[in-house]
Amino acid sequence: MASSMLSLTSASPSPSASLSTQESLKGKLKLRSSGLSFTKEKINPFANGKSFGRVSMVAAVNASRFDGIAMAPPDPILGVSEAFKADTNALKLNLGVGAYRTEELQPYVLDVVKKAENLMLERGENKEYLPIEGLAAFNKVTAELLFGADNPVIKEQKVATVQGLSGTGSLRLAAALIERYFPGAKVLISSPTWGNHKNIFNDARVPWSEYRYYDPKTVGLDFEGMIADIKAAPEGSFVLLHGCAHNPTGIDPTPEQWEKIADVIQEKNHIPFFDVAYQGFASGSLDADAASVRSFAARGMELFVAQSYSKNLGLYAERIGAMNVVCTSADAAARVKSQLKRLARPMYSNPPIHGARIVANVVGDPVLFNEWKAEMELMAGRIKNVRQKLYDSLCAKDKSGKDWSFILKQIGMFSFTGLNEAQSDKMTNKWHVYMTKDGRISLAGLSLAKCEYLADAIIDSFHNVS
Repeated sequence: MASSMLSLTSASPSPSASLSTQESLKGKLKLRSSGLSFTKEKINPFANGKSFGRVSMVAAVNASRFDGIAMAPPDPILGVSEAFKADTNALKLNLGVGAYRTEELQPYVLDVVKKAENLMLERGENKEYLPIEGLAAFNKVTAELLFGADNPVIKEQKVATVQGLSGTGSLRLAAALIERYFPGAKVLISSPTWGNHKNIFNDARVPWSEYRYYDPKTVGLDFEGMIADIKAAPEGSFVLLHGCAHNPTGIDPTPEQWEKIADVIQEKNHIPFFDVAYQGFASGSLDADAASVRSFAARGMELFVAQSYSKNLGLYAERIGAMNVVCTSADAAARVKSQLKRLARPMYSNPPIHGARIVANVVGDPVLFNEWKAEMELMAGRIKNVRQKLYDSLCAKDKSGKDWSFILKQIGMFSFTGLNEAQSDKMTNKWHVYMTKDGRISLAGLSLAKCEYLADAIIDSFHNVS
């Protein structure tokens, strides 16, 4: 280890220092604090008739054991919020992070969530540890919400459901299961996809490749490319699919296209792996947004489904979600669940209880459930209104004849604008509109009042940056 030494010497101003004080300083007094070593030594007080002392300070500056660790780059999504906060311009807009805002662009806590929390207080519920698989009432209602309470996979107990740390944690748990029990199996991921998907599989040491999804020429779905790539993948691959409101594009397959995707996956003996982050929040209908998952389950296919309640119940910070594995038998589901628990134990031991109780109270109570559906319709409706207003503003302001209709064909909280990285940079540098570099904007962070301003920014950036 590299080190350097620093020595300071001073003469004592007090030749009449008491003998007792001098005696107490005999030898060496070593004080060590924060890597510094202090030493005071007694010198012959009668030499040349003067008394003096010497104080030596030794500073050892050692190279850190962590010098080999480089500074990590900022998260491409969460880093947008940090840059937004540092901007002092009054016109700034944060369209990067996918979190719902009111028309006044303020965070929103659902009324039904407040009621559920009040119920918890009234009952005086404790904070004891949950089982590894989570809250039983939560697991029951969340599987029923996803598949439908009358679905045969529910009635025949073919679904292994464990509570996870929102969508991210649920995906990570599934990745660990794949790594352990499907060694060498590849996960196919759409191009583009949510940025954290690749991080999750990389850290779990699960190989992945991309399938074509987005067509920049049409700002739509490259369905033929998607089908071709799924067909070309090694048999038995996992195909990661966005159940609804594809992130980042907002482009979903049609019901007919979903059936063709299922045909190819069955033909190749692949395993579908759904990420469902927006059930009910995309269209306003819980059933419509779960239709893709249910259609695959109806075929008798084994599949993975990760769920999140961050968006549809606004429980972002509660980190509440679930991992579901649909099997061909109740026995297989029981064994899969046991291994999911085994994987979860050394990861985080057991999940948090607060968000799980909120979901169990809301989804499990008919009155609160209906109130939640009404609130979801309002949130989804506000985003649809903003999407329409942005489209209208673009059409009114852009005289180039460009077709902006793709904005209305997209669904959910995100819109893929078709802007490239340089154009997205101009959106931020000139117009103070913060967004991800791939051109994605979160309409949930936009108000009707800001639509015309955003349209001006998009038109300027699109036409004036190559």
